[in-house]
Amino acid sequence: MKALLLYGGRIIDPGQGIDEVGNLLVNEGRVLWRGSVEMTPPVSDYDALSVEGLVVCPGFIDLHCHLRQPGFEEKETIASGSSAAARGGFTTICCMPNTNPPLDNPAAVDYVKEIAAREAVVRVLPVGCVSRGRKGEMLAPLVEMASTGVVGFSDDGAPVSNPPLMKQALEYSRVLDLPVIDHCQDISLTRDGQVNEGVISARLGLKGMPAAAEENMVIRDLSLTRQTGGWLHVAHITTEGSVNLVRRAREQGINVTAEVTPHHLTLTEEAVDGYNTSAKVNPPLRTGRDIQALIGGLKDDVIDIIATDHAPHTVADKQCEFTRAEFGISGFETALGSLMALVHSGELTLTILIARLTAAPARIIGERYGKLGTLAVGAVADITVFDPERDWVVDTNAFASKGKNTPLDGATLKGKVMATIAQGSLVYKDDSIKAEVKDFARR
Repeated sequence: MKALLLYGGRIIDPGQGIDEVGNLLVNEGRVLWRGSVEMTPPVSDYDALSVEGLVVCPGFIDLHCHLRQPGFEEKETIASGSSAAARGGFTTICCMPNTNPPLDNPAAVDYVKEIAAREAVVRVLPVGCVSRGRKGEMLAPLVEMASTGVVGFSDDGAPVSNPPLMKQALEYSRVLDLPVIDHCQDISLTRDGQVNEGVISARLGLKGMPAAAEENMVIRDLSLTRQTGGWLHVAHITTEGSVNLVRRAREQGINVTAEVTPHHLTLTEEAVDGYNTSAKVNPPLRTGRDIQALIGGLKDDVIDIIATDHAPHTVADKQCEFTRAEFGISGFETALGSLMALVHSGELTLTILIARLTAAPARIIGERYGKLGTLAVGAVADITVFDPERDWVVDTNAFASKGKNTPLDGATLKGKVMATIAQGSLVYKDDSIKAEVKDFARR
């Protein structure tokens, strides 16, 4: 594989505290060299891409997505999902186990890994089930799945409602040093729920899902985590109360990490007004006050990472009566553009945003798959290039994902991924980025 030089870009690597204009050289799947725009690369044979005026950062890492394979290939496949991820700047994606059959044993995990090795254009890391069949009754073989390389355990799509089972899983998490990723929801309070419980649910006459349903389960999980010394990861946190609970738990030394999605950071419950099924998601979109708490949690290191919860569905799954529509938003390809609104408004710095998409999730995954989330020399060459100022219109017909289900269809976003390099290979490039001859010896 020929070396690749990215020259003239703004290199931002929060893990190393780097924010500078310079050149980056990739060779044999690794970062070989970083230097100023005036410095000559250490090799003479390379392809070159002009990234002047663009941001060059570590490849985005998504700890929470749904690739649907096996069992729901009409919604998404590992091939189509990974292509969509590449367009969104993601070089590592962790797929949830609510497939058919579910990923509740080593053979099922290995199947996903084998398909990904053949068909995915970015790194795909499976998450294993907490319980057999995701039924919440009997613990899945966590030790055996850990040996196959899962990055954590989750029954996502369903909470682990059985307290003894959750306690047992957390005890294993301590030994295996892998998180239990819980969809925190008290189902006794959310049964038949459709949207956030509040003004909009009342206006639409829909059963609401109260904030207390999430917070009740967060309280239980934090208590069990304190007792066991395990590792809890709170999936798609959405409420002000949950943020405050995690903050206090951190202060008490409880081993908890948390994630928030782009849609919960940028959309309120108002998005479902008019029975807009494209904004129907679980947990539901909340209020503006909740959004401010979530942003504050990102700033304060209470919420560690941003994860997409990419949940693709067919057109038929969404174009139906609201109460029959599936929950979920297809999020890979709009993640950066929607999140950049927080940067342009001054609510988040660009460095914090990039850190929550790179260095922070890399710390959760660890170094089992190499040094991720950094542009350090010798690290895996996973790189995202984006234009923070580029305006573009979301067109779901142009999505690489099979899932066209997003409330952002037709919206104008500011901030676009221009190129994605995964393990040294250019897996996505916008047509406006030009390959050029760059001969430093002639300067």
